[in-house]
Amino acid sequence: MTQRLTPTAALLLTLPPLLWAGNAVVGRLASELVSPMTLNLLRWTLAFALLLPVAGAVLKRNSLMWASWRRFSMLGLLSVGGYNALLYLALNTSTPLNVTLVGSSMPVWMLLIGRFFFGAQISPRQWLGAALSVTGVLVVLCRGQIELLLQVRLVPGDVYILMASAAWAYYSWMLSRPTTEPASIRADWSAFLLAQVAFGLVWSSLFASGEWVLGRGHIQWGWPLVAALAFIAVGPAVLAYRAWGAGVGRAGPAAAGFFSNLTPLFTALLSTAFLGEAPRLFHVLAFGLIVSGIVVSSRR
Repeated sequence: MTQRLTPTAALLLTLPPLLWAGNAVVGRLASELVSPMTLNLLRWTLAFALLLPVAGAVLKRNSLMWASWRRFSMLGLLSVGGYNALLYLALNTSTPLNVTLVGSSMPVWMLLIGRFFFGAQISPRQWLGAALSVTGVLVVLCRGQIELLLQVRLVPGDVYILMASAAWAYYSWMLSRPTTEPASIRADWSAFLLAQVAFGLVWSSLFASGEWVLGRGHIQWGWPLVAALAFIAVGPAVLAYRAWGAGVGRAGPAAAGFFSNLTPLFTALLSTAFLGEAPRLFHVLAFGLIVSGIVVSSRR
Protein backbone atom coordinates (compact mmCIF):
# COMPACT_ATOMS: atom_id res chain seq x y z
CA MET A 1 0.00 0.00 0.00
CA THR A 2 1.32 3.45 -0.94
CA GLN A 3 1.79 5.55 2.18
CA ARG A 4 0.26 9.01 1.85
CA LEU A 5 -2.00 11.21 3.93
CA THR A 6 -5.54 10.87 2.61
CA PRO A 7 -8.77 12.14 4.26
CA THR A 8 -9.47 8.59 5.43
CA ALA A 9 -6.00 8.27 6.95
CA ALA A 10 -6.38 11.67 8.63
CA LEU A 11 -9.70 10.60 10.17
CA LEU A 12 -8.22 7.32 11.39
CA LEU A 13 -5.27 9.15 12.96
CA THR A 14 -7.48 11.79 14.63
CA LEU A 15 -9.68 9.33 16.53
CA PRO A 16 -6.90 7.80 18.68
CA PRO A 17 -5.71 11.18 20.13
CA LEU A 18 -9.28 11.94 21.19
CA LEU A 19 -9.64 8.57 22.88
CA TRP A 20 -6.15 8.78 24.42
CA ALA A 21 -6.99 12.18 25.86
CA GLY A 22 -9.98 10.55 27.52
CA ASN A 23 -7.68 7.77 28.71
CA ALA A 24 -5.38 10.30 30.39
CA VAL A 25 -8.25 12.04 32.16
CA VAL A 26 -9.89 8.79 33.29
CA GLY A 27 -6.53 7.37 34.32
CA ARG A 28 -5.98 10.41 36.54
CA LEU A 29 -9.45 10.07 38.06
CA ALA A 30 -8.85 6.35 38.73
CA SER A 31 -5.37 6.82 40.25
CA GLU A 32 -6.85 6.94 43.77
CA LEU A 33 -8.82 3.74 43.17
CA VAL A 34 -6.17 1.45 41.71
CA SER A 35 -2.38 1.39 41.34
CA PRO A 36 -1.02 2.03 37.83
CA MET A 37 0.35 -1.40 36.91
CA THR A 38 -2.78 -3.09 38.20
CA LEU A 39 -4.96 -0.67 36.25
CA ASN A 40 -3.05 -1.49 33.08
CA LEU A 41 -3.43 -5.24 33.69
CA LEU A 42 -7.17 -4.96 34.35
CA ARG A 43 -7.67 -2.78 31.28
CA TRP A 44 -6.04 -5.20 28.89
CA THR A 45 -7.58 -8.26 30.52
CA LEU A 46 -10.98 -6.77 29.71
CA ALA A 47 -9.85 -5.88 26.17
CA PHE A 48 -8.62 -9.47 25.78
CA ALA A 49 -12.06 -10.76 26.83
CA LEU A 50 -13.74 -8.49 24.27
CA LEU A 51 -11.50 -9.63 21.42
CA LEU A 52 -11.47 -13.35 22.25
CA PRO A 53 -14.92 -14.25 20.82
CA VAL A 54 -14.14 -12.69 17.43
CA ALA A 55 -10.46 -13.58 17.05
CA GLY A 56 -9.77 -16.44 19.45
CA ALA A 57 -8.69 -18.77 16.64
CA VAL A 58 -5.37 -16.90 16.40
CA LEU A 59 -4.38 -18.34 19.79
CA LYS A 60 -5.01 -22.00 18.92
CA ARG A 61 -2.07 -24.39 19.03
CA ASN A 62 -2.02 -24.81 15.24
CA SER A 63 -2.23 -21.06 14.56
CA LEU A 64 0.37 -19.58 12.22
CA MET A 65 0.86 -16.78 14.77
CA TRP A 66 3.17 -18.87 16.95
CA ALA A 67 5.85 -18.90 14.26
CA SER A 68 6.18 -15.12 14.82
CA TRP A 69 5.90 -15.19 18.62
CA ARG A 70 9.08 -13.16 19.12
CA ARG A 71 7.71 -10.27 17.06
CA PHE A 72 4.34 -10.32 18.81
CA SER A 73 6.08 -10.49 22.17
CA MET A 74 8.03 -7.34 21.31
CA LEU A 75 4.92 -5.55 20.02
CA GLY A 76 3.09 -6.49 23.21
CA LEU A 77 5.94 -5.27 25.40
CA LEU A 78 6.26 -1.90 23.67
CA SER A 79 2.53 -1.12 23.56
CA VAL A 80 0.33 -3.07 25.97
CA GLY A 81 2.96 -3.78 28.60
CA GLY A 82 5.28 -0.77 28.29
CA TYR A 83 3.65 2.35 26.90
CA ASN A 84 0.39 2.08 28.80
CA ALA A 85 1.97 1.13 32.13
CA LEU A 86 4.37 4.08 31.91
CA LEU A 87 1.46 6.38 31.04
CA TYR A 88 -0.47 5.41 34.17
CA LEU A 89 2.70 5.77 36.25
CA ALA A 90 3.14 9.27 34.85
CA LEU A 91 -0.43 10.23 35.77
CA ASN A 92 0.30 9.44 39.42
CA THR A 93 2.70 12.38 39.68
CA SER A 94 1.61 14.75 36.91
CA THR A 95 -1.58 16.18 35.39
CA PRO A 96 -3.17 14.73 32.24
CA LEU A 97 -2.45 17.97 30.36
CA ASN A 98 1.20 17.98 31.36
CA VAL A 99 1.63 14.30 30.54
CA THR A 100 0.12 14.65 27.07
CA LEU A 101 2.11 17.80 26.32
CA VAL A 102 5.39 16.11 27.21
CA GLY A 103 4.16 13.18 25.13
CA SER A 104 4.03 15.59 22.20
CA SER A 105 7.70 14.83 21.72
CA MET A 106 6.41 11.83 19.76
CA PRO A 107 7.35 13.24 16.30
CA VAL A 108 10.92 13.66 17.52
CA TRP A 109 11.07 10.07 18.65
CA MET A 110 9.50 8.96 15.38
CA LEU A 111 12.20 10.71 13.35
CA LEU A 112 15.13 9.63 15.51
CA ILE A 113 14.09 6.01 15.88
CA GLY A 114 13.23 5.83 12.18
CA ARG A 115 16.67 7.20 11.32
CA PHE A 116 18.83 5.13 13.65
CA PHE A 117 16.92 1.83 13.76
CA PHE A 118 15.01 1.65 10.48
CA GLY A 119 17.22 3.59 8.05
CA ALA A 120 14.69 6.37 7.32
CA GLN A 121 16.00 9.64 5.90
CA ILE A 122 15.35 12.93 7.74
CA SER A 123 15.25 16.24 5.85
CA PRO A 124 16.58 19.55 7.26
CA ARG A 125 13.00 20.81 7.47
CA GLN A 126 12.06 17.81 9.61
CA TRP A 127 15.03 18.51 11.90
CA LEU A 128 13.81 22.09 12.31
CA GLY A 129 10.30 20.89 13.11
CA ALA A 130 11.72 18.43 15.63
CA ALA A 131 13.72 21.23 17.28
CA LEU A 132 10.56 23.31 17.68
CA SER A 133 8.73 20.36 19.19
CA VAL A 134 11.59 19.70 21.62
CA THR A 135 11.52 23.36 22.65
CA GLY A 136 7.82 23.02 23.39
CA VAL A 137 8.49 19.96 25.55
CA LEU A 138 11.24 21.80 27.43
CA VAL A 139 8.81 24.63 28.18
CA VAL A 140 6.54 22.09 29.86
CA LEU A 141 9.39 20.42 31.74
CA CYS A 142 10.57 23.73 33.22
CA ARG A 143 6.98 24.83 33.97
CA GLY A 144 7.54 28.02 31.99
CA GLN A 145 10.54 29.03 34.11
CA ILE A 146 13.73 28.83 32.05
CA GLU A 147 15.99 28.89 35.10
CA LEU A 148 14.56 25.56 36.21
CA LEU A 149 16.25 23.88 33.26
CA LEU A 150 19.59 24.56 34.90
CA GLN A 151 18.43 22.73 38.01
CA VAL A 152 17.28 19.65 36.03
CA ARG A 153 14.48 18.83 38.41
CA LEU A 154 12.03 16.69 36.55
CA VAL A 155 8.72 15.43 37.87
CA PRO A 156 8.87 11.61 37.69
CA GLY A 157 5.82 11.62 35.44
CA ASP A 158 7.73 13.66 32.84
CA VAL A 159 10.45 11.00 32.64
CA TYR A 160 7.93 8.18 32.46
CA ILE A 161 6.04 9.71 29.58
CA LEU A 162 9.26 10.39 27.63
CA MET A 163 10.12 6.71 27.99
CA ALA A 164 6.60 5.79 26.93
CA SER A 165 6.84 8.00 23.84
CA ALA A 166 10.05 6.31 22.75
CA ALA A 167 8.43 2.88 23.18
CA TRP A 168 5.38 3.90 21.16
CA ALA A 169 7.52 5.35 18.36
CA TYR A 170 9.45 2.10 18.01
CA TYR A 171 6.17 0.18 18.08
CA SER A 172 4.75 2.35 15.28
CA TRP A 173 7.80 1.81 13.10
CA MET A 174 7.53 -1.94 13.65
CA LEU A 175 3.93 -1.78 12.43
CA SER A 176 4.96 -0.07 9.20
CA ARG A 177 7.85 -2.33 8.21
CA PRO A 178 7.71 -5.60 6.24
CA THR A 179 6.96 -8.33 8.73
CA THR A 180 7.28 -12.05 9.16
CA GLU A 181 3.78 -12.69 10.50
CA PRO A 182 1.31 -14.44 8.18
CA ALA A 183 -0.63 -12.18 5.84
CA SER A 184 -3.90 -13.72 7.02
CA ILE A 185 -3.26 -12.47 10.57
CA ARG A 186 -1.99 -9.10 9.42
CA ALA A 187 -5.14 -8.58 7.34
CA ASP A 188 -7.47 -9.37 10.25
CA TRP A 189 -7.20 -6.41 12.64
CA SER A 190 -8.87 -8.22 15.56
CA ALA A 191 -6.57 -11.25 15.28
CA PHE A 192 -3.52 -9.03 14.89
CA LEU A 193 -4.48 -6.99 17.96
CA LEU A 194 -5.42 -10.03 20.05
CA ALA A 195 -2.02 -11.60 19.36
CA GLN A 196 -0.34 -8.44 20.69
CA VAL A 197 -2.64 -8.25 23.71
CA ALA A 198 -2.05 -11.90 24.60
CA PHE A 199 1.71 -11.39 24.83
CA GLY A 200 1.28 -7.95 26.34
CA LEU A 201 -0.75 -9.45 29.18
CA VAL A 202 2.24 -11.60 30.10
CA TRP A 203 4.38 -8.48 30.48
CA SER A 204 1.59 -6.60 32.26
CA SER A 205 1.16 -9.47 34.72
CA LEU A 206 4.86 -9.42 35.54
CA PHE A 207 4.83 -5.65 36.13
CA ALA A 208 1.65 -5.79 38.25
CA SER A 209 3.06 -8.68 40.31
CA GLY A 210 6.18 -6.62 41.00
CA GLU A 211 3.99 -3.71 42.07
CA TRP A 212 2.22 -5.84 44.69
CA VAL A 213 5.43 -7.54 45.87
CA LEU A 214 6.90 -4.09 46.52
CA GLY A 215 3.82 -3.16 48.53
CA ARG A 216 2.66 -0.48 46.11
CA GLY A 217 -0.40 -2.24 44.75
CA HIS A 218 -3.91 -1.24 45.79
CA ILE A 219 -7.43 -1.53 44.42
CA GLN A 220 -10.80 -0.20 45.53
CA TRP A 221 -13.63 -1.94 43.72
CA GLY A 222 -16.84 -0.07 42.98
CA TRP A 223 -18.91 1.31 40.13
CA PRO A 224 -16.53 4.24 39.46
CA LEU A 225 -13.65 1.83 38.80
CA VAL A 226 -15.84 -0.51 36.74
CA ALA A 227 -17.00 2.39 34.57
CA ALA A 228 -13.42 3.62 34.12
CA LEU A 229 -12.24 0.15 33.08
CA ALA A 230 -15.10 -0.22 30.61
CA PHE A 231 -14.17 3.04 28.88
CA ILE A 232 -10.40 2.58 28.71
CA ALA A 233 -10.75 -1.04 27.53
CA VAL A 234 -13.20 -0.33 24.71
CA GLY A 235 -12.17 3.15 23.52
CA PRO A 236 -8.45 3.88 24.09
CA ALA A 237 -7.57 0.18 23.83
CA VAL A 238 -9.54 -1.67 21.15
CA LEU A 239 -10.89 1.18 19.00
CA ALA A 240 -7.84 3.46 19.20
CA TYR A 241 -5.37 0.67 18.47
CA ARG A 242 -7.42 -0.44 15.49
CA ALA A 243 -7.59 3.10 14.09
CA TRP A 244 -3.90 3.82 14.78
CA GLY A 245 -2.70 0.64 13.10
CA ALA A 246 -4.83 1.34 10.02
CA GLY A 247 -3.75 5.00 9.93
CA VAL A 248 -0.04 4.17 10.21
CA GLY A 249 -0.43 1.67 7.39
CA ARG A 250 -1.94 4.36 5.13
CA ALA A 251 0.11 7.45 6.04
CA GLY A 252 3.37 6.05 7.49
CA PRO A 253 4.74 6.38 11.04
CA ALA A 254 6.46 9.75 10.55
CA ALA A 255 3.25 11.49 9.44
CA ALA A 256 1.21 9.61 12.04
CA GLY A 257 3.49 10.86 14.81
CA PHE A 258 2.37 14.44 14.20
CA PHE A 259 -1.27 13.52 14.77
CA SER A 260 -0.41 12.36 18.28
CA ASN A 261 0.09 16.04 19.08
CA LEU A 262 -3.66 16.53 18.88
CA THR A 263 -3.86 14.70 22.21
CA PRO A 264 -2.88 17.75 24.33
CA LEU A 265 -5.57 19.85 22.67
CA PHE A 266 -8.25 17.28 23.40
CA THR A 267 -6.85 16.72 26.89
CA ALA A 268 -6.97 20.43 27.68
CA LEU A 269 -10.65 20.51 26.74
CA LEU A 270 -11.50 17.37 28.70
CA SER A 271 -9.41 18.38 31.74
CA THR A 272 -11.18 21.73 31.91
CA ALA A 273 -14.55 20.00 31.68
CA PHE A 274 -13.99 17.14 34.12
CA LEU A 275 -11.02 18.00 36.35
CA GLY A 276 -11.12 21.79 36.54
CA GLU A 277 -7.47 21.94 35.43
CA ALA A 278 -7.43 24.97 33.16
CA PRO A 279 -4.38 25.36 30.90
CA ARG A 280 -1.74 27.83 32.04
CA LEU A 281 0.17 30.31 29.88
CA PHE A 282 3.22 28.09 29.50
CA HIS A 283 0.96 25.26 28.27
CA VAL A 284 -0.31 27.56 25.51
CA LEU A 285 3.26 28.55 24.57
CA ALA A 286 4.39 24.93 24.55
CA PHE A 287 1.49 23.82 22.38
CA GLY A 288 2.17 26.66 19.95
CA LEU A 289 5.79 25.55 19.58
CA ILE A 290 4.78 21.94 19.10
CA VAL A 291 2.19 22.80 16.45
CA SER A 292 4.82 24.96 14.69
CA GLY A 293 7.05 21.91 14.59
CA ILE A 294 4.26 19.91 12.97
CA VAL A 295 3.62 22.56 10.31
CA VAL A 296 7.32 23.00 9.46
CA SER A 297 8.02 19.26 9.33
CA SER A 298 5.00 18.38 7.20
CA ARG A 299 5.40 21.08 4.56
CA ARG A 300 6.97 20.05 1.27
